[in-house]
Amino acid sequence: MQSSLWASMFAFLENKHYRKKIDASEKPVDPIFIIGHWRTGTTYLHQLLGCDPAMVTPTLFQVAMPDSFITSYSYFKPLLKRILIKQRPMDMVKIGLDEPQEDEYAIFRITGFSPLEKAIFPDKKEYFLLECPSFLPSEHKLNEWGRNLVGFYKKLYMISGKRIVSKNPFNSLRIAELVKLFPDCRFIHIYRHPFNVVPSTRCMWEIVQKQNCLNQNHVRPTMDHVLTVYDKMLHAIREQLSGLPANKYYELCFEEFEKDPVNSLKSVYTAFGLPFTATFEKNLHAYITSLNGYLKNEFHLSPEEEQKIRIRMKKHMEYFGYD
Repeated sequence: MQSSLWASMFAFLENKHYRKKIDASEKPVDPIFIIGHWRTGTTYLHQLLGCDPAMVTPTLFQVAMPDSFITSYSYFKPLLKRILIKQRPMDMVKIGLDEPQEDEYAIFRITGFSPLEKAIFPDKKEYFLLECPSFLPSEHKLNEWGRNLVGFYKKLYMISGKRIVSKNPFNSLRIAELVKLFPDCRFIHIYRHPFNVVPSTRCMWEIVQKQNCLNQNHVRPTMDHVLTVYDKMLHAIREQLSGLPANKYYELCFEEFEKDPVNSLKSVYTAFGLPFTATFEKNLHAYITSLNGYLKNEFHLSPEEEQKIRIRMKKHMEYFGYD
């Protein structure tokens, strides 16, 4: 209750002192959107792109306090540092107030719409994403949703002056709308072998829902549920990207990216016509070295489970060259 009151107060102050400046500030037209299904390496890619001095990634604090992060940061930082867990429970990835973070949480806060609402208040005992045929609001609310999203990005751009890099799997079904809002944006679609994606996704959403669900309808998604959403997302991504110019998107194989992240990113930057600076490369090597010793989760599928994934994801596995 006290936290809500303070958050409301800071939001009021931020609106009062910065609204005119935000409204008058330049709209970013060229964000880079990292898309792809969950557990495909989107977080790692986001972290590495955040090493580029020319880029800015939304931070955990900014997405948690999207309506007041300019005015409230200095107040909340010492408080939240004491209570914030150090690692994500699903994969032990480092968490910090200033670490890159998925911006769907901010989008939910500022627009009032996100499929995440179904994770918090699921209507029935089934995989919540099955209840979300679209990751966009209804047509009569779409313009308002877009204005609020642009407003959040304008704030990020206003205080940084840098190109924004967003990581958000939900944006995989919003490509056409994002192009309308940000005409010179780029998309990086990162993909990974389904044998790793499917079990890891089941584990992730089970943990997320247990921690956040506010009723008794949360359930661990079945493999069939995950495959249904996974298949839908990949079809949507391929269909929407195919309508864009070749220099507007890049499809990145996680397995190759993991083996050689620096050269993989050089290829991305070359495709987008962006400068790959010596400072960026130095920062990349330092960050990658800092991750030495990190162990990924391992999941083991039965032969029957592998066969089910092969059948359901056959076209996608052929398209991406997976056995």
